[in-house]
Amino acid sequence: MKHVIFGGDGFVGRHLAQTLLAQGEDVVVADIVNDNRSFYQDATLVTCDVTDPDAVARVPIAADDMVYNLSAKMLSPLQVRAKRHDFFYPVNYDGTRHIIEAMDKAGASKLVHFTTDMIYGHTMTFPMTEDHPVAPLGEYGQSKLDTEVLAADWRARGMSISLFRPRLIIGPGRLGILEKLFKLIDANLPVPMIGSGRNPYQFISVFDCAEAARLAWKAGVPNEAYNLGSINPPPVRKLLGDLVKHAGSKSFLIPTPGWAVKRTLDLFDLINMPIMDPEQYLIADENCVLDVSKGERQLGWVPQYRDEDMLIAAYDEYRAKKCGADHLPPHRSHRPNKPFQGSQNHA
Repeated sequence: MKHVIFGGDGFVGRHLAQTLLAQGEDVVVADIVNDNRSFYQDATLVTCDVTDPDAVARVPIAADDMVYNLSAKMLSPLQVRAKRHDFFYPVNYDGTRHIIEAMDKAGASKLVHFTTDMIYGHTMTFPMTEDHPVAPLGEYGQSKLDTEVLAADWRARGMSISLFRPRLIIGPGRLGILEKLFKLIDANLPVPMIGSGRNPYQFISVFDCAEAARLAWKAGVPNEAYNLGSINPPPVRKLLGDLVKHAGSKSFLIPTPGWAVKRTLDLFDLINMPIMDPEQYLIADENCVLDVSKGERQLGWVPQYRDEDMLIAAYDEYRAKKCGADHLPPHRSHRPNKPFQGSQNHA
């Protein structure tokens, strides 16, 4: 049996591949680029653009292989409204379809597939369980939701597909929208918040995501969807305040009327000068927290990293790169969560 990882040279895929290789597993890394070859000395590397069905068909998949789809277009870099569909769908939806169709031809039936919490849209219940209503606020979330519909169709045909819906994934080598925040703090500038900052903000570590994918394989690839997020995320004002203090910055936090900021951002989006993607800012002041207890019950998965430590580790990496230093050890400042007792349904 092989582990075939589409997007295996990407963010989560890289860490999953290294974990599996360290355990002596046979790993195939299929990606459009292979920039981290030193990580995969014992892996089989295949150049593959998932938007090309012929390229996907050339990836060596056997009937008993375990397949992971971690290829995706994300919300960064920002896209103007007219270009979002064509930016997200060829990779997120068509790529997923090509992978599943190649699996079907090979007789393979086990897939772990990452979607996003953005399929939920506005927060209707708190915390958000996997049966929360789905109503994406943009093309990214919709492209991912459409892959879940696709997965349901193939489950009915006999495939086993585990779906993961992560919050904002952070970890070594990826800053995304956080870089804008770090630049403000470095410049000692005010840091505006959308709303009062009393609502919690939840991350998920790239390491916890990779472990969830591994545990789904170990559990026999349940035909289920799982939220991925940290436990007990702090309020935004505490999360950012602790970061400002850690950075030794003179920045200060500015609460704003959320509705006014959102309408202003809507205007910039309308005139094709987006500052943030609507899928990010429209829920920024909501109590958007994922209940992750299902993963613990069914997979034995418990997130190990705290939001405060993840954000500080990302800032430290940003500073090290800005100063020309080598990368810090992954999540150097992370502290694992205390052993969790009981339900994870509270924020």
